[in-house]
Amino acid sequence: MSTQPYRNALITGASRGLGLALARALAERGWGLLIDARRPGPLQAARAELENHTRVVALPGDISDPRHRYALLNAARDLGGLDAVVNNASLLGPSPRPDLLNFPLAALEEVYRANVIAPLGVLQAVRAALRPGARVLSITSDAGKEAYPGWGGYGSSKAALEHLSAILAAEEPDLKVYWVDPGDMNTQMQQEAFPGEDISDRLPPEESVPGLLALLEGGLPSGRYAAREIPAEESPSARAL
Repeated sequence: MSTQPYRNALITGASRGLGLALARALAERGWGLLIDARRPGPLQAARAELENHTRVVALPGDISDPRHRYALLNAARDLGGLDAVVNNASLLGPSPRPDLLNFPLAALEEVYRANVIAPLGVLQAVRAALRPGARVLSITSDAGKEAYPGWGGYGSSKAALEHLSAILAAEEPDLKVYWVDPGDMNTQMQQEAFPGEDISDRLPPEESVPGLLALLEGGLPSGRYAAREIPAEESPSARAL
């Protein structure tokens, strides 16, 4: 195992679900990792697993907190810079999901801080640590594109994140900027979105990882993608760097 991997990635919300699945895949491929999550216990468990494959820095904290974002910058510098930032951390909001006319505005503000403002704040904070040609990958949702009843809070925040990402791509042509719908997944957040329902028919988050790897390691242009619809030929082979 190299102590100085060739490429480094920051993944927010990496203690479970899609964030952890992607971190595992990148670790196996030799990427150095900077990971965060709100809960220290699960994050340290993820770090202990991942560091068997690569160098890992784990910082517990909330990306809505500017102090935590500054700490991410310092950690990214210590790691040697970043080749990718994966804005994966997200907040569903109240569950069961209220319709818009009954949505508590304080809760809506919290969702927007977590899903729109904080991801941009992360990019602003770590921009000095981005290496040339860095990739920015923001996890979005079909709820950010389609008008589903009951998804006004989360869905509209993801729509805002998508448009923010599109503008960033236009403003920063030297970066590769992707906003990606991973599809429905069997995760804790999905269960919270459908309390009491059986979600065993949803695919595991690992099924969305090959598409994310194609964006992080391939040559696809900036834009919106559905992770599971990226052609197989665009997915890089499972080789260690």
